[in-house]
Amino acid sequence: MENVIIIAVVIIIVGLASLYIYKAKKSGQKCIGCPYSKSCSSGKCNCGNNKNQ
Repeated sequence: MENVIIIAVVIIIVGLASLYIYKAKKSGQKCIGCPYSKSCSSGKCNCGNNKNQ
């Protein structure tokens, strides 16, 4: 019974992560998780980690 609960929790976590990625890609984010991804115009998001700053 414990194995079934663990498997169900893992499936729920993977499903929610997949849903998050799907929604982020559908909304136009280039790199998911980057706070600057919607304002990145070049398509290569470096997430504000410019060495020249």
